[in-house]
Amino acid sequence: MNTYTNYQELIKPTWAPPSWVFGPVWTFLYIIIALSFGFVFYKYFKGEISFMFALPFILNLIFNFAFTPIQFWLINLPLASIDILLTVGTLIWALVVIFPIFPWVLYVNIPYVLWASFATVVQLTITFLNWR
Repeated sequence: MNTYTNYQELIKPTWAPPSWVFGPVWTFLYIIIALSFGFVFYKYFKGEISFMFALPFILNLIFNFAFTPIQFWLINLPLASIDILLTVGTLIWALVVIFPIFPWVLYVNIPYVLWASFATVVQLTITFLNWR
């Protein structure tokens, strides 16, 4: 079963976005993530910030990239729900710790925070609706 078919067969709330929305939204968000997270990693590798500032950004990327395989290849809705909660949690943690030093990183990631928060509500709702 491919990812498109799997997503189409799930019971979803009426307000869930159609599957074609995800590609353009994530393309835009990954550009923001690459630039802002890349800046944080650059500052870490230059020794200008400690590893503790980079850690939540690293964890966020791990959880973010793990979501699609968990949701669509393993087809594990509860685990995907936990993963997306960890994604949003590490994103908030990352932006809170970096804000005093580089506030622009928080500001440019507002679309990511908004989308990830919305996606979390969608995912938790889909998990609830498809619980067996």
